[in-house]
Amino acid sequence: MAPVSRHLLVVDDEPHIGLLLRPHLEHLGYRVSLARTLGQARAALAQPRAPVDALLLDLHLPDGSGLDLLRELRGAAATRALPVIVLTAEGEERVLDEAQELGSALLTKPFSPTKLTARIAEMLGDSPPLPQAPERGEAT
Repeated sequence: MAPVSRHLLVVDDEPHIGLLLRPHLEHLGYRVSLARTLGQARAALAQPRAPVDALLLDLHLPDGSGLDLLRELRGAAATRALPVIVLTAEGEERVLDEAQELGSALLTKPFSPTKLTARIAEMLGDSPPLPQAPERGEAT
């Protein structure tokens, strides 16, 4: 099944993460939104016209910890079951353990886009997506 209707929110303050992930994930059929702060992430999650199907979340953000956002999500009925993959270079066991206890999957930076794609498909219960065929006139 192609994940055409799946909307992913990537929350990471490193611009290159979004610049690399967005085209890769969109090529696979996902809709991708980017947030670089907790404030932007909260605003994106609050948009009723663009509900988020899964969250890719960095732990270290300029306005706080992604772990705080994860705690908020798990404390609210509407987002308690939202699939989350924590993307981190964090090595502190206590932090990683809490992220997993809060029901998130972990993916350590650096990671390959292929591994991330497989984790997203697994988390959402999709078949691993195949690249979308380029549209007429689109470069391959």
